Amino acid sequence: MPAGGDRHRKYCDRAHPCRPKEPPVPSLAPNRHVRHHEKQWFGMLFRLRGSVIPSVLPRTLLCCGFSVAVLLLYWRGWPVSSPALSSVVPSLVLGLLLVFRTNTSYERFWEGRKLWGNVINLTRNLARQMWVAIATPQPQDKQAKAEAVRLLPAFAVAMKLHLRGEAPDSELAGLLSCDRFTTLQGMNNPSLEIAFWVADYLQTQQLRGTLNPYQLTYCLETLDGLVDALGGCERILKTPVPVAYSIHLKQLLLLYCLALPFQLVGTVGWGTPFLVGLISFAVFGIEEIGIEIENPFGNDPNDLPLDTICRTMQQNTEDLISMVPGTPRWCPPVVADSSPASGQLTP
Repeated sequence: MPAGGDRHRKYCDRAHPCRPKEPPVPSLAPNRHVRHHEKQWFGMLFRLRGSVIPSVLPRTLLCCGFSVAVLLLYWRGWPVSSPALSSVVPSLVLGLLLVFRTNTSYERFWEGRKLWGNVINLTRNLARQMWVAIATPQPQDKQAKAEAVRLLPAFAVAMKLHLRGEAPDSELAGLLSCDRFTTLQGMNNPSLEIAFWVADYLQTQQLRGTLNPYQLTYCLETLDGLVDALGGCERILKTPVPVAYSIHLKQLLLLYCLALPFQLVGTVGWGTPFLVGLISFAVFGIEEIGIEIENPFGNDPNDLPLDTICRTMQQNTEDLISMVPGTPRWCPPVVADSSPASGQLTP
């Protein structure tokens, strides 16, 4: 065991005197969080973290500068005012392209959230089923069962790291033995290896007679659901918005914003740069929102709170392991032998 092996097993039994205390896990309940932000309306209005202002500000300033140039030309007598441009592409750009782009991105974001919601539910159900249904006739069996149950939040953590393109880290190491953690470091998709370990443990317990065959079927089906959720997230991650669509949208947005000064300079005058800046900020912001949420699995402020979700699953699992199940050991049904020769019932 290497020197840091104890740290790799920090999720050991609660009675262990060296087990470090975990920080409190934030609640996933959104209502209080949402109400807090509603009360801090003006604070959210000028907040930079999580907003699209840093991304769209250079493009907005470009359009404002171009508007100043058009305004100067107009003041010098150049015939640059052209209200006819106002009917060229506004409805197409704002109505079709921007709305479709944002809706597509939000569908990806919401689908990712639903898949992770399934991961939470399946992990809780499978952990409860394993902890209650699997008998532990020997003292070491309980420790082995606890290690197997901890593989379920480890699956979620490995899934999170895989979707982010990150290597196994200390968070995952705390849920596994050193040997298993070393094995995962060489795997292309560690979540699948963890799913294999869980399935192998379940099959072994059924062969030992400590797990009901019907419960085994249920557990394996639940495990299949976890792997299905992983595949759904990979589908979102590896199916980006078509590049041609993104390029064409950016070109039309820039064309629209650069045409605004010619539409407004004759009627707005010196206010043209400010009005163009506001409109450009709005349309570029809508596009940037779509870019922000199209991949919901990263570390950006607008991505899904996967770190909080994984910590919550770890804490739920530890709370479950601290409970003592009262289910008696399952025994195979007795088959009676009523042959005349014996005259007795033989199990």
